[in-house]
Amino acid sequence: MNEERLMTVLLGPHVSEKSTNVADAHNQVVFKVRRDANKTEVRRAVEKLFDVEVDKVRMIRQKGKIKRFGLTYGKRQDWKKAYVSLKPGQDIDFMGGD
Repeated sequence: MNEERLMTVLLGPHVSEKSTNVADAHNQVVFKVRRDANKTEVRRAVEKLFDVEVDKVRMIRQKGKIKRFGLTYGKRQDWKKAYVSLKPGQDIDFMGGD
C-alpha cells in the first residue's frame, strides 16, 4: 500500500459528545476519514501514525445536512467517519499530556 496514501486517509479526530462517551466506555477513537477510504487503509494509517494496535474498524457514511441560506437551500458535503477499536492497554492521547 502506498505510504503517501496512508498519510492522507485520516482527516482528523471527530470530537463530539457521542465520540467522547464511546472513547471512555469502549476504548474507541472516532476519526473523520476520506470518503474513498476502506477499513484496511484506516487500520494501517492509525497503527503507523499513532504506534498502537487496532482491534477492529467500523465505518459510517454520514449524509450532509440540508442548510438554508436566506431563500436558497444548499447541502453540506457527505463525509465518512471511522470508529477504531483499540486493543486493551492501548491509548491515543491527542492532547500530548502524560
